[in-house]
Amino acid sequence: MGAARRWFAIPLWQRVVGGLVLGVAIGLFWPAAAPWIAFIGELFVRLIRMLVVPIVFVSIVSGVTALGDPRRLGAVGGRTLLLFAATTACAVSIGMALGLIVEPGGGAALGGAAPHALGVAKSVHDQLIGIVPVNIVAALVEGDMLAIIFFAMLFGFGVILSGEDGRPMARVLESAGRVLFHLVRIVMEVTPFGVLALIAQAVADNGVAVFTNIGWLALCVVLGVVAQILLVHLPLIGLAARLSIRRFFRASVDPLLVAFSTASSAATLPVALRVAQEKLAIEPAVASTVLPIGASIGKDGTAMYVGLLSVFSLQALGVQADGPMLAIMLLTGSLAAFGTAPIPSASLFMLAAVLSAVGVAPEQTTLVVGFVLPFDRLLDMTRTVASASANLTVTAVVARQERKSLAGGSVPGPASDVPINPAT
Repeated sequence: MGAARRWFAIPLWQRVVGGLVLGVAIGLFWPAAAPWIAFIGELFVRLIRMLVVPIVFVSIVSGVTALGDPRRLGAVGGRTLLLFAATTACAVSIGMALGLIVEPGGGAALGGAAPHALGVAKSVHDQLIGIVPVNIVAALVEGDMLAIIFFAMLFGFGVILSGEDGRPMARVLESAGRVLFHLVRIVMEVTPFGVLALIAQAVADNGVAVFTNIGWLALCVVLGVVAQILLVHLPLIGLAARLSIRRFFRASVDPLLVAFSTASSAATLPVALRVAQEKLAIEPAVASTVLPIGASIGKDGTAMYVGLLSVFSLQALGVQADGPMLAIMLLTGSLAAFGTAPIPSASLFMLAAVLSAVGVAPEQTTLVVGFVLPFDRLLDMTRTVASASANLTVTAVVARQERKSLAGGSVPGPASDVPINPAT
């Protein structure tokens, strides 16, 4: 019991970092042990993904009903979509700019890569039409996030419009949200062990090859994540959300580590909801509305990578990109990132859509994917951090704007006026 108390007395983020370091050490110096503990990582990811669909549905419906006024919901939704559209476009631009400056695809030996077909990419039309589910039960089973979000918001509207008759349902959903919230706290205690197993397996599979065989692309991914956070997220946090940047990221350590270890922005949602409400003091109604939407469309890391990998592909294929081609890639990449599933390596499925828009044959795209795929897990882990950071950043900005609206246009206090629990 004494050892257990000492273990739980250590802040979760410190335990996660310890698991990450130990996982890297096992992957490098004892790779044969990685397969023996890989099941722990798989169980961890399954536990988190088990909670994603019910949390998305329950939190959005309860968030919509908590906002109460449909006009307020429209304001929250409008601000959320505009902010994510802006950060996504910035991310694609940063990725493309890094690709043009560093030229990571120059001289890439695609001839030795095994083609890897990804199937037919969905068109923008199909992605937009697919937002409205034909069968909501099928959407829930398949984890179709955009369809789930659409139905959840409609369901929340129905609860609001039902007035007194809808209040029992609102109370049930609020209670379900609290139950799920406590389930998240339980699952998060598994994080250090899950991270250890996932990192050990990733490093054992790839070693340091990612830094030798595809090093320039890996460097650009890291630079792109850093640039997106420094140039886009930090100004929004400090100037628009009026939060202390140091305290914001100190409070956000847990979801950023989960994003890195799972390479899934959807898997980050449960812990992000907890952090937003407990540590960033964001109104539950706003957090429960914005964060699930962000888990589906807030893909700054994916957007940056799609832009970077598109330029990388053209360079590797010996295609000289001109101005109109770059403009098409920027537009298509932004739209594709919005429709990317919040799962590992999903951005590779979007690459075909972007490259086909500028005339690259599917056969050539499969060569690029085959070249990148063996290393994509580590690259995906890195870029998911930017997506998790964007989700919390946009939520904080929307929450600030909501407080200003409710206060009649002004919120007194310094830049750090929102109380933040510094404990992690």
